[in-house]
Amino acid sequence: MKKYKRIMLAGLLLFLAGCDDKFLNVAPDVALDEAKVFADPVMAAQFADNAYSFITDDYLRFNDSFGTAQASDEAVGIDVTNNMIYTLSKGLYHDHSAIINIAANDISVIYDRNYSGIRVVNKMLSKIDEVKWKADQNPQRIKGEMYYLRAFMYFDLIKRFGSVVLIDRAYSPEEDIDKPRNSYEECVSFILKDIDQAVALLPEEHDVANYGRPTIGAARALKSRTLLYAASPLHNPTSDLAKWKAAADAAKAVMDMNKYVLHPKYEEIITPTGNGTIEEYILIKIKGPRSFNWAIQSVMSPGSGGRIGTFNPTQNHVDLYEMKNGFPITDSKSGYDPANPYQNRDPRFYANILYNDAPWQDRKLQMWDGGADYSSTSSAYTATRYYARKLWPEVYKTPGTQTALVNFIFYRYGEILLNYAEAQNESAGPDATVYSAINQLRKRAGMPDLPTGLTKEQMRARIWNERAVELAFEDHRWYDIMRWKRGKELVASTMYGMNVVRNANGTFTYSKVALAGSFQRVYEDHMHLYPIPRNEVQKSKFIEQNPGW
Repeated sequence: MKKYKRIMLAGLLLFLAGCDDKFLNVAPDVALDEAKVFADPVMAAQFADNAYSFITDDYLRFNDSFGTAQASDEAVGIDVTNNMIYTLSKGLYHDHSAIINIAANDISVIYDRNYSGIRVVNKMLSKIDEVKWKADQNPQRIKGEMYYLRAFMYFDLIKRFGSVVLIDRAYSPEEDIDKPRNSYEECVSFILKDIDQAVALLPEEHDVANYGRPTIGAARALKSRTLLYAASPLHNPTSDLAKWKAAADAAKAVMDMNKYVLHPKYEEIITPTGNGTIEEYILIKIKGPRSFNWAIQSVMSPGSGGRIGTFNPTQNHVDLYEMKNGFPITDSKSGYDPANPYQNRDPRFYANILYNDAPWQDRKLQMWDGGADYSSTSSAYTATRYYARKLWPEVYKTPGTQTALVNFIFYRYGEILLNYAEAQNESAGPDATVYSAINQLRKRAGMPDLPTGLTKEQMRARIWNERAVELAFEDHRWYDIMRWKRGKELVASTMYGMNVVRNANGTFTYSKVALAGSFQRVYEDHMHLYPIPRNEVQKSKFIEQNPGW
């Protein structure tokens, strides 16, 4: 860690609607006087809001360098050897961690951004009681937001790197903060303490002008996620049931608020109709209309007006969707027909995946060689014969700014039900409350209940599968695989696509095929954690690298 330098307030981007951006309208590299900032309550509040600009709050982040959202079994993308997805897929994490100017970097950029945000939070907390706040301001809420944001940023770090250095106060420029990493347990305890302070200070809900700021429910949802990760095999090798019980209790605390419910239409989770908010949301960031450039680089097919459809769900992911009768496609009772692989599947399949001959934008998608949406000779087409409908609003089809919202979900009630089911099953076995949590999600999707009489191990497998399907493409799968320590099983397994041949009579022949070698992945046991960025290890006398790196 470097010594703290004078806080530079210029050039930070405010993401919250309603904030006055005059605070930021200064020349680049101009440092605003700290005393002046905190002597003015308006500027002090804006300084606090700057902390939001450092949090991770969008999907398809790796796509900024022409990759895909995750290097897991969800999707693959274009083979570009200098992008984040390629380096993750090939296990070359260090190669990419040195490229610090790519915003999509999930290693060094995330590491630096979070610590920069923590610095802002710590400074705000050190000054908040000195500010002469106006009567219409709410310093208690601001303080609660700071504790929440610091907890969020530290969780964002430990889910990638494991234990990190805890910086719990504002340091002067003269102080040396070169410190050893705290233990993972100490990091979790610190996060939980911040969450408890946030819960005591935050409101249960905000008015419209402040929608998107954290609430009590958001803080409790962060606690649920933190404890779920802490109880998982990566950080709980002895399967300590007390850790799973704590995780179940944290999820139950959100459920017991009786404030959140499942939205009736799963297909509207990311892109809802109406005002863009639904009762399932615990905390989201509403995204305004997107430029066409974002869409074509992320999810669209050339046949719909795009040029670089880089987000390609794998056959591995597609095979996770059960049949409508509730049986996995590998079960002889499922009725799965390889000649008609897309018939009678879990309705979430149709909400999440675009496939050959699917109705879309008043036509049928053509995923066969020579069709409008696929070409075997160009990397600008899907490598797997699939696109991600969940992240592609149907109105995205012509150049120009699009009107559909693609909300970034920090937490939704569906995740809380999954968190509870997983933790409770590990803690107490598949009791009635575990079935209830999972079956609520399946009922909303139009799927039958899970079969009764499942063992703990069988229920675990069903929960893992349910989580992959329900939360598909919502930035969970990669980190779930890491915390479950299933990377060698799932990421390093053969990645498949679907070969589609259009016959002379207009029918199609489907065959599952292994993807080219450039799309296959490397995953070793030490990759369950990212490496600490090299420059952090090299400049420190105390920071030790994660094992294996």
